[in-house]
Amino acid sequence: MRIAGTSYTDSMVSHLNLLSAQEYQLQNEASTDQSISAPEDDPAGMAAALNLQAQNSAVTQYAQNITTLQTRATTAGSALTSLQTLTDRASEIATSADGATSPAALQADATEVTQLIQQAAQLMNSKNGSQYVFGGTDSSQAPFTVSTDANGNVTAVTYSGNTAVTQSQIAANATMSVDVPGENTSGSGARGVVSDSRYGADLFNHLIALQNDLQSGNTSAITSTDAANLSKDDDNIIWQVANNGAAQSRLTAAASFASTQQSGLQTSLTNVAGADLAQTLTQLTQAQNAYQVALQTSSQILQMQQSVLSSLS
Repeated sequence: MRIAGTSYTDSMVSHLNLLSAQEYQLQNEASTDQSISAPEDDPAGMAAALNLQAQNSAVTQYAQNITTLQTRATTAGSALTSLQTLTDRASEIATSADGATSPAALQADATEVTQLIQQAAQLMNSKNGSQYVFGGTDSSQAPFTVSTDANGNVTAVTYSGNTAVTQSQIAANATMSVDVPGENTSGSGARGVVSDSRYGADLFNHLIALQNDLQSGNTSAITSTDAANLSKDDDNIIWQVANNGAAQSRLTAAASFASTQQSGLQTSLTNVAGADLAQTLTQLTQAQNAYQVALQTSSQILQMQQSVLSSLS
């Protein structure tokens, strides 16, 4: 039986291409540390790897959301703690003013309350980056504006934000918000920081009333009305501080959970698609040696074939 002259050459080229492809695949595994680079390498493994990558991407986004929320919560918490100190001082002034307090002392207290109002407005206009934290979802502009008369007394503090808050996803099927609106007189929704009709809180108007009563020497109104109103504001601020602390604790737990998830998913992904570097390098060396042997053998056989052909011609 005669064999076509090109049959061995074709077989040789096919075998060399196969060895070359194996060598390339192993080189790619060694450089990328991945055993799967295309669906045909392992269809089931590729599907599993893509699913794990999608889960990891989602968890990475959750972790980023949590970090953003933690920064905003820290900014808000610092402002709320300072605001609590401020309202405590206002309450001290209100409870200490009585008929025995001198007019000069009342005027001095009135001046201090005016300053407290200005400070409170600054705190409520706190920013996280370029966003105001107490304006609801309207975070691009300062939510509180202070109006004064010719003598520098505060006549009004107006709110230009809204009562909505942004929810961010921190885990699968779990969202939360660390934002609180500065005011909420709607009767529903997130609790307002300085004003909320459901809880009798109306800090700025209560402070303005205290300022005016101190200036006029109306100690009866201060002790019977202003002190009681400021007590409601104190309670509301205390609730806000506690709520912020709870939110920060939840975010800390969520961050830890996300980190654990990321670690677990990465381990699973490595198990599914990761290459065993030591084994891969051993196989690569074997493949390279096999390729070199095949080249040498093919070269020798081709030389022999040419010699036979020459002797027959």
